[in-house]
Amino acid sequence: MLNRIILIGRLTRDPELRYTNTGKAVARFTLAVDRPFKNQAGEREADFINVVVWGQMAENCSKYLSKGKLAAVDGRLEIRSFEGQDGQKRWVAEVAAETVRFLSPRESQPEPGWNDGLQEAGDLPF
Repeated sequence: MLNRIILIGRLTRDPELRYTNTGKAVARFTLAVDRPFKNQAGEREADFINVVVWGQMAENCSKYLSKGKLAAVDGRLEIRSFEGQDGQKRWVAEVAAETVRFLSPRESQPEPGWNDGLQEAGDLPF
C-alpha cells in the first residue's frame, strides 16, 4: 500500500502551535497550492490543504513559518471523523507531515540556536 503526498504552496495563515496533555507539540496550518491549469476566465485556482505537524518539527514550523511563506510538505493523507457540537458526525481530511522544508528565504540573520533540532526534523531553512 502507498499513501504519499508531496505539496508545495504558501501558508494562508501563521501555524497554530498547541501541546497535547502529554506535552507533545502539534502545529496546524493550511497551504494554498496552485492548480496546474487555468479556469475558463483564465485565472489560476488553488486548493487549500490542511496540514498537521508533530514534535520538534511542529515547534520549528511555528517559529520559522508564517502567512505567505513558501513551504514543501511531504507526508500522508489522513481522514478522521468526530462528532460535532450539534451531534452530527463530521469528516476531516488533512496531510500528516513527515517533513517540511522552508522554501522562502530568511529575512534577516537568525538568533543564536536558530537551527536547534531542525536537522532531526530533516529540514534546514534556506
